Amino acid sequence: MIYTSTRDKSIGVSASEAIAKGISSEGGLFVPTEIPTLSLDDIKRIGTLDYIGRAKEVLKLFLTDFTEEELDMCVNGAYKKGKFSSDKVAPLYKLNDKENILELWRGPTCAFKDMALQLLPYLLTVSAGKTLKDTKIVILVATSGDTGKAALEGFKDVPNTEILVFYPVDGVSPMQKLQMATQEGNNVSVCAIRGNFDDAQSGVKAIFTNKEIEKKFKENNLAFSSANSINWGRLVPQIVYYVSAYCDMVENGSLKLGEEMNVVVPTGNFGNILAAYYAKEMGVPIKKLICASNSNNVLTDFLKSGTYNKNRDFYCTASPSMDILISSNLERLLFILSGYDAEKTAEYMRELSVDGKYSVDSDLYKKISDLFDAGYCDDNATKATINEVFKKYDYLCDTHTAVAVNVYEEYTKRTGDDTPTVIASTANPYKFSASVLSAITDDIKSKDEFSMVEELFEKSKEPVPPQLATLKGKAPRFTRVSDKEDMAQVVFDMLGI
Repeated sequence: MIYTSTRDKSIGVSASEAIAKGISSEGGLFVPTEIPTLSLDDIKRIGTLDYIGRAKEVLKLFLTDFTEEELDMCVNGAYKKGKFSSDKVAPLYKLNDKENILELWRGPTCAFKDMALQLLPYLLTVSAGKTLKDTKIVILVATSGDTGKAALEGFKDVPNTEILVFYPVDGVSPMQKLQMATQEGNNVSVCAIRGNFDDAQSGVKAIFTNKEIEKKFKENNLAFSSANSINWGRLVPQIVYYVSAYCDMVENGSLKLGEEMNVVVPTGNFGNILAAYYAKEMGVPIKKLICASNSNNVLTDFLKSGTYNKNRDFYCTASPSMDILISSNLERLLFILSGYDAEKTAEYMRELSVDGKYSVDSDLYKKISDLFDAGYCDDNATKATINEVFKKYDYLCDTHTAVAVNVYEEYTKRTGDDTPTVIASTANPYKFSASVLSAITDDIKSKDEFSMVEELFEKSKEPVPPQLATLKGKAPRFTRVSDKEDMAQVVFDMLGI
């Protein structure tokens, strides 16, 4: 399996090189030059395995330069018993005859990012051993909330790595901020920036592609990589749970093997729903991919019009992990559906950088609209959905999952499509206690985050994850706040160079 860049098709690297580098030197993203396939017989066989077995079967198709022993070590290390609060790792909760909630937040940081970021340190360590000997890997992360903590937890004290996370100072929930600021580990660092997630993400990308910084790193035997979903090693583990979800839909009787399901994903950076697209292209019977957005509905507008325009108001919402206006992984989809046309993709990205917008041609838009549907909801509708789901099904969902449920229900009203559906649930509700509590009751007595956690438990009886409960009273280690223009200096300060 060879990987190329979305902006330079002459590039050809192995999976290990793609994972170790994170991003191509000209700013493009690595993608496999072909998508492997699964037959229905393959899916039936995979369905008999546990999650670790399913992961190995899918990953070996993409990571062809990993030995069987290396892949065993990576997958077993990531998903071994005790790391996730469910033996199924990513279990389905059958909400009703049509809606199945895919709980992707059973890992150590209570967010779906654990599904990939428990695995990525193993993949990166193996990859670096093949391609970057005697070099320390510096992981740079921009986060809108969940990626940061999951990456810090995954990479803490991993030998020969350093990790630095940037987050928007006012753009994450109090629980997300506390999770990052109290992170343990000798190789970790966290810095808030004045700005939003897009500022953090653009800053990280600028550091990656700065030739002077690259030269300074080489002089010090350092190399950058990324734990964001721009890194293929972050995205490929996400394909696994959509394959697994289909197997579970067959197992729980929602589908017969070969019947189609829909997939709904609350997404800002487009990586999570792109993984579902890859699963569909591999042969998993997925009918429609439904993209759910909050008030920062740049993706919804694009999928309904073919024009991507980030020149709009930015909203800080109750679903902050989706507060994004530059959806990096959309670049991969444009590249694939344009027939792996790197020149066209690079031009779209240039227009986005210069003008803040681009419009795809009619042929490309037809392909996109055939695959995807989209919708969005604001904070009022999000909270109303949390309340409705809790009262109707005695199921407590977080603010991001509620966006997906709302968009799905509006989709079914609009289209009449009653295909059995998997809804990606991306975070534990206690990560957003204030918003979730205010959604299910008007009678709030609490004043601080942890009192709200306790009050939410009293009203819902949903267990509080111990890794969140134990944050109470913990003193922050990291309090630095920087301007976005100073992000490179923050990196140098962290590394002492």
